[in-house]
Amino acid sequence: MLYFVARRLVSALSVVLVTLIATFALFFVAPTDPAAAICGERNCTMERYNEIKANLHLDRPKVQQFAEYTAGIFVGRTFETSGVKQECTVPCLGFSFKSDRPVTEMLKTRLPVTVSLVAGYAVLVLTIGVFVGSMAAKRRGTLGDRALMSSTLIMSSVPYYIVALMISLYLTILYPILPRGSYTPISENPGKWFAGLITPWLVIGIYNCTQYARYSRGSMVETLSEDYIRTARAKGLSDRSVTYKHALRSGLIPVITIFGLDIAASLSGAIFTERIFDLPGLGNLVLQSLETYDLPVIMGTVLIASVVLVAMNFLVDVMYSLIDPRVRLS
Repeated sequence: MLYFVARRLVSALSVVLVTLIATFALFFVAPTDPAAAICGERNCTMERYNEIKANLHLDRPKVQQFAEYTAGIFVGRTFETSGVKQECTVPCLGFSFKSDRPVTEMLKTRLPVTVSLVAGYAVLVLTIGVFVGSMAAKRRGTLGDRALMSSTLIMSSVPYYIVALMISLYLTILYPILPRGSYTPISENPGKWFAGLITPWLVIGIYNCTQYARYSRGSMVETLSEDYIRTARAKGLSDRSVTYKHALRSGLIPVITIFGLDIAASLSGAIFTERIFDLPGLGNLVLQSLETYDLPVIMGTVLIASVVLVAMNFLVDVMYSLIDPRVRLS
């Protein structure tokens, strides 16, 4: 087991390193000029342009820039803007060209919003999706099974942003049945935190639980036809015990894979939900940075997203080995 985890950990760290190199090359080695974008087209003198390049260390060789950026993640960096030196503490992901702030500091203020959104989403998709899928699998071929699966297909056939926009427009603005989306730190007021996120949770959770219901049903139908399930029933075990104690454990293996990667993708890219419900999370930060050409913020967000994705993939591998011992033996 220890060897299995160590091998997966080395593989995960290798992916993060390759992502770091590729992301730096994409934004800083590509034919772009961040200094010119900051300086602007009007009233941009050569003296001002050269000053911006020097302050942001853009006048140094690319290899040296990459070495300084990588070292900053582990030991921090010092930036100078308008003659004022500013410290960027560990882990330093660069300095924002536009807001004149460390990228790490900006991400820290936005990350709790996205984490709160994804946490509620995760609870809803797992509880509702797996429950509906398991119920449909137990009643395979019945009218209830067809009704459940048909409703999930109909809901998932409508683009998510349309569903979110319609609910936001009609159920929170025109007819205020649901509270409008907002964010209050849970440490300040847990009640306001819950009330401000309940509508985004319901929208993104109920919409995406449809795919988990289909995945769970398909996996459970296959598992319930296995020989060991028939043996368990022949021994006189109750239907509830066979379904939820024996079949569900094996049936959850493909769902865990999808869930782990889906949570990582949601954590790093909840752009539509945050924009529609006006939540100040990472998704909104990415859109604002794209509009202002703030490359360090974009790069920092991409790097964090890749780390989250790799970490979730690593956790999925470990959970696989715990649920199914055949994985670590192979």
